Amino acid sequence: MSVQELLAETNERIEAACKRAGRERSEVTLLAVSKTKPVSLLKEAYDAGQREFGENKVQEILEKAPLMPGDVKWHMIGHLQRNKVRQLIDKAVLIHSVDSFRLAEEINIQALKNHLVADILIEVNAAGEASKFGVAPEDALPLVQQASELKGLRVRGLMTVAPYVVSSEENRPVFRKIKQLAVDIERENIDNVFMDVLSMGMSGDFETAIEEGATIVRVGTGIFGERNKGPI
Repeated sequence: MSVQELLAETNERIEAACKRAGRERSEVTLLAVSKTKPVSLLKEAYDAGQREFGENKVQEILEKAPLMPGDVKWHMIGHLQRNKVRQLIDKAVLIHSVDSFRLAEEINIQALKNHLVADILIEVNAAGEASKFGVAPEDALPLVQQASELKGLRVRGLMTVAPYVVSSEENRPVFRKIKQLAVDIERENIDNVFMDVLSMGMSGDFETAIEEGATIVRVGTGIFGERNKGPI
C-alpha cells in the first residue's frame, strides 16, 4: 500500500476508535513518526494532508525541516540530550520526552534565550521497563511541580511508551494508569500546568490508547511501512 493509502486507513481507524469511546475525531492528533524515513516519503504524507511529524533525533529534524514545507509541525519524541536542546528549541512545537528536572532546566534556559515558551510533556515509564526512559509514575507529580516554576516552558501533559505486546489489550492498563495520573495531577491546580495532552499509543496499540484518553497517537510503521535506514 502507498503512504497515502496507509495514512487514509490509519485516519479511518482513529475515527472508529473515537466513535467507540464517544469522543470527537478532533480530540486526537495523528503524529506521523518519520524517524529514519526519507524526505520523499514525508512529502507523500504531506501531500495526503499530514502536517504533524515526530522524530527521535534532533539531527533528523535539522536535516529534514529545511526540505519540507514551512507549515509542518515537528515534534521531538525521542530521548533528548541536554547538549542538543539549543539546536532544537525553535524547531519543535512540542517536546514529548522530558524525564528529568535537569533537562527541563536546560529547555527553560534555551527558551528564554530565544524569547519563547516551550511546550513540554513529562515522559512516564508507566510499565517500569528498564530499557525505557521516563520517570516512574510516583515521580511524575514532583517533576511537574518543579518544572512548573520555570518561566520558559509550559507543562502540557504526559507521554508514555507502552511495552511491545502481541495484543494491544495488554497495554490498556498502562494507558489507563497514565490517564488517571494526568487527572490526579490536574486536580492539584498547579500554575503553568495544563494536562490537556496525552501522548500515548503507537502503530500496534493506538486504538486502545484512544479509547483510554490519548490526545496524540504516534504512528510510524502504520503510515510509512517497516522502518529503514535509507538516505535522508
